[in-house]
Formats: sequence, C-alpha cells, structure tokens
Amino acid sequence: MTRLNYGQPLDGITQVAFTVADIEAEIDRYSREFGIAPWFLRGPFTPENALYRGQPTRVLLSLAMAFSGHLMIELVQQHNDEPSVYRETVERTGYGFHHFGIATADFDTRSDAYRNSGFEPVFTDRTPVGTRIAYFDCKGTMPGMIELIEMNSSQERRYSRIYAEAAAWDGTDPIRRM
Repeated sequence: MTRLNYGQPLDGITQVAFTVADIEAEIDRYSREFGIAPWFLRGPFTPENALYRGQPTRVLLSLAMAFSGHLMIELVQQHNDEPSVYRETVERTGYGFHHFGIATADFDTRSDAYRNSGFEPVFTDRTPVGTRIAYFDCKGTMPGMIELIEMNSSQERRYSRIYAEAAAWDGTDPIRRM
C-alpha cells in the first residue's frame, strides 16, 4: 500500500468533510472542542470551472481544511442559493457530514470504476494547484458522497504542508487565510 507523505493511504480516505452554516464559528468550535487546528481558510470564492450535474454553477463557497492526526477535516460553507452538491445535501438532511475525500493518482480509472458501480458524477472542478476533483452521488449506499481528488506532487505538497503545520500547532493563530 502506498502512503502519502502525510500518512494516509493513496486510494483511501484522506478527508472527511462537513457542511456548516457559519465556517468561522465552526472553526472556533472544532479548535476548542477537538483541538483541531490550524485551519487553512479559503473564500468566499466562486470555483471557475465548477459543473453541477453537468451545468456551470456560480456557487459561492468558503472552505477550511485542517488535520486531526493524519486525517484531513474539511468544513464547507455555501454563501448563496446557487444549486450545488452542498445545497442539495443541506436541503435534504441539514448541515453535517457531506463526503469522504479519496486521494488517487489514477483519476480516470477510479472515476470510471465509480461510474460503473452506478455512482453518478454530480460535481466537477479543479483545485488551486490544477488537479481535478469529482463528487459522486453514492445513491444511498454510503452515508454521503465521495469526492475523488486527483493527487499529484503539487497537491500532495499542499496537503503535506497543512499536515506539518497541524503537527507543529502551538495553540495560537487557529485560522490561516489561503
């Protein structure tokens, strides 16, 4: 099994994500209650290449990432009413667990495997370092969606830097703006 520099297995769960109503309040809560920090906060922003169910979307988001041990925790706040994978989940089940993030070096093969399993691709975009992401609707076979994250050296360096800062966190400055 190949492990990424921050300890998680390639092609395994690298991230657990939650939708939240107020990202800064949740960052504060997760930092105080669970000792998870520092948080790397990006947004609000509109993803440039986002497609939701095959159509362009102008969703306005804030994302925060931090590590708890070797597992990345992601918080997502949507700031507008634009149709999105986040809005549909919040409307269906409320705020809370949204997806498992799977890091893979073979994005196309893994995407095809999910499609062949009957999972529908419902959201696609690119990360700030240019790698692809795709969300798959698991159609009730799992507790949320799967986000497939294309892992290359740039993406791994980005996540490894966040992991290293979490490992060295001294309890101050829990929010870092990206």
